[in-house]
Amino acid sequence: MDSETTDSQHSDDAAAPNEGAEAPDEVAAPGEAAAPEVDKPAAPFEPDEAEVDEAVKEAEQLVAEKPDEPDEPDDEVVEDKAAPHAGPAVSIAGRRVAIGVDIGGSGIKAAAVDLDTGELLSQRHRVPTPQPSAPAAVIASVARLIKRIGTEVQLTPTTAVGVGYPGVVMGGVTRSAANVDPGWMDFDADAAMERVLRRPVHLINDADAAGVAEMRFGAGVGRRGTVFLITLGTGTGSALFYNGMLVPNLELGHMEIRGRDAERRSAAAARLRRGISWKAWAADLDEHLLAIEKLFSPQLFIIGGGVSKRAEKFVPRLTVRAEVIPAKLLNDAGIVGAAMAADEREHDLS
Repeated sequence: MDSETTDSQHSDDAAAPNEGAEAPDEVAAPGEAAAPEVDKPAAPFEPDEAEVDEAVKEAEQLVAEKPDEPDEPDDEVVEDKAAPHAGPAVSIAGRRVAIGVDIGGSGIKAAAVDLDTGELLSQRHRVPTPQPSAPAAVIASVARLIKRIGTEVQLTPTTAVGVGYPGVVMGGVTRSAANVDPGWMDFDADAAMERVLRRPVHLINDADAAGVAEMRFGAGVGRRGTVFLITLGTGTGSALFYNGMLVPNLELGHMEIRGRDAERRSAAAARLRRGISWKAWAADLDEHLLAIEKLFSPQLFIIGGGVSKRAEKFVPRLTVRAEVIPAKLLNDAGIVGAAMAADEREHDLS
């Protein structure tokens, strides 16, 4: 039985026996005032402090047991913008500097960033994302990366850390966990990381971070109207800007296409996982972008992630009406944008 028939039957049943008549309002007893209908406010969300305490303790223990770990070779990573470190640590005197961290499903990247130029002041380090990617293990990896960056750049105790996270972030709490361990769900990541790193920490959605960087220093500079950054990696991230203003936590990789999350077919990892050609994958990506275009009518799509350096393989095959261009900052965008977000948040709090 189809849904239209079922809905119709329910509707008919609801209308009988006096079809079309409205249900009478409840009448108060004589002498009794009718109680007003008042919606109960939702209880404010409170992160689990015990969960944070446990993650902090475990992360600190992991760092103590393994204070450093080697970078992982990654053929999707472009050449570091910073020259190989040699000699004393780089001075940050007279510069606005923050650390940017980009947590992905397969790798964690980090560097120190000059906030006025978008340049990396340290090496661009990358380590594999721990598996399982529980909060304590990931925080420990971030702590090791920042320790290494501190040997290359003269960080101060107040140098802030911005962290791009692959999911929804609200007030420093991670509210989704699609491509990481479920332990991140409703986890107060800002509080936990600040206690382990002993410096200011601010999380932001990873695609939002990359979008902020591209709009300030990359392909989106000076572009008005509705602009989307689409990041293609382990998943598919999305950042929406209108006249340069960010609409956060859009997460359109999880919009439903053909009964499942769109990123299951449009993400760069999906092409490798399924072993399909660039042409076949471009058709899947195109279907996702067409669905976004139908809803938002953007003027521009910026395609980010490591795959953007192979834009000639798939961008010409896309049929959306909007202009489509590759990102300029490539895999550095998430790092730069996270650092920018941390600095802006610190200014908001000061």
